[in-house]
Amino acid sequence: MMKIRVLIIAALCSVSTFAQQEPQYTQFQYNIGVVNPAYMLNEPGLIKVGSLYRSQWVGLDGAPQTANVFANIPLNEKIELGVNYVNDQIGDVVDQNYFNINAAYRINVGRTTNLSFGIKLGVDNVSLDFSQQDLGQDLAFQNSQETTIDIGVGAFLFDQNYYVGISSPNIIPNSLSTAFDTEVYKKDPTFYLIGGYVYDLDDKIKIKPSAVAKWITGAPLTFDVSLNALYDSRFELGVSYRYQDAVAALAGFHITPDLKIGYSYDFNTSELQDFNNGSHEVVLLYTFDILGLSKRYTSPRFY
Repeated sequence: MMKIRVLIIAALCSVSTFAQQEPQYTQFQYNIGVVNPAYMLNEPGLIKVGSLYRSQWVGLDGAPQTANVFANIPLNEKIELGVNYVNDQIGDVVDQNYFNINAAYRINVGRTTNLSFGIKLGVDNVSLDFSQQDLGQDLAFQNSQETTIDIGVGAFLFDQNYYVGISSPNIIPNSLSTAFDTEVYKKDPTFYLIGGYVYDLDDKIKIKPSAVAKWITGAPLTFDVSLNALYDSRFELGVSYRYQDAVAALAGFHITPDLKIGYSYDFNTSELQDFNNGSHEVVLLYTFDILGLSKRYTSPRFY
């Protein structure tokens, strides 16, 4: 019993560290709105919906699994809504559910350059369930649950070929403790700086370097850098590096002009590499052309 308790305490300590941040994504560029509420498609008449599933650290007991369903819905040429639902599970113990709506407003700051401001409002529910653990009646591990309000803000400067954004998807800290005030979950304010540029090598090949830096209150700065290539607006390949954590390979394919599937595989470069078989992530995207813009909308924006 003592060994089981030590293992669970160690797992919860890692959960607490992990849960201080937003769920981790390799293919975040397909849903920038999950980290920046000011992100916009800026294509009135087009609605983008998508889903993402990430299985992290495969082979490691209790490893995180994340599912995300999202949509970008332009209301007019200036205002756009984003919707996100995220389920984040860590083993059989931690179950976290987010639901939020983003509202972004765009202004012109140049002939083709735009600046949008966004706000996020949502709810964050986290629960701890020890019923699957062999802990008897140990009062230190009682089931608990908490629901809190989630508020975020962001700004997003963009043109057809580049973007820069700064945001905090959660500005209100919250935590959850078991009996005896043992804190096992903590979510501190998180700040993101993202950017990317699209180079047209020729009529068929586009290259996009991009980067995202993330800072959590009380934790070191971390960052991802990636390089993606799009061929003929259909085939996409890329590589990504997460500082002191992982190297990833990405691939995407437009099954139809409106339907896209993407996949990434992360290989750990940290000390965890000896204890797991990498991370898998799959994303599915679909664009609804509700105003019949397909004749004008012949090439998807590469972010």
